[in-house]
Amino acid sequence: MFGISPLGWVHTLGSLPAIPMAAYMIARYGRIVPQSTPGAIYFVTMLIGASTVFLVAHEAVSYVIGAVTIFLLLAGYAVGRLRRLGRAGKYLETICLSLTVFLLMLPTVTEILRRVPDGHPLVTDLHSPLLLGSQASLLVVLIVGLTAQIVYLRKQRLNPASATDFSPAEQNLSR
Repeated sequence: MFGISPLGWVHTLGSLPAIPMAAYMIARYGRIVPQSTPGAIYFVTMLIGASTVFLVAHEAVSYVIGAVTIFLLLAGYAVGRLRRLGRAGKYLETICLSLTVFLLMLPTVTEILRRVPDGHPLVTDLHSPLLLGSQASLLVVLIVGLTAQIVYLRKQRLNPASATDFSPAEQNLSR
């Protein structure tokens, strides 16, 4: 079905839970929260997806996306734990992990448009206006979303009475 190999299904189904986990955390906390249960699920499923892309990819760019995703994922989960970075750690964590969401959605949207409906995909050419428009829309969402996240983090710093350095999930974990 959809021209996906068994290993391709492992890749697809292994990384699929990362999408609702990212959507949930962004809607609930305004960013990916590594120290939460959804954050742990996101990490594992992103690692599965980014690692298995090397086994199923047919385009050279997929290897680059996989490697960059793994780097940003590990950096995002590590940098937030470095207390000596202070508030800069939260900014770097947020930026890295938001970029992983973008790098998850970019090939996801591309593959959906190139495979659905089965046998008659919406896009057959990588230079299709629909595909390029979808990818450009994801880039706009990334830029607007990152800007909103940084403004939110900055407002937390400027007005500590209305917000804390940590999300509710992080506060529960730090107790």
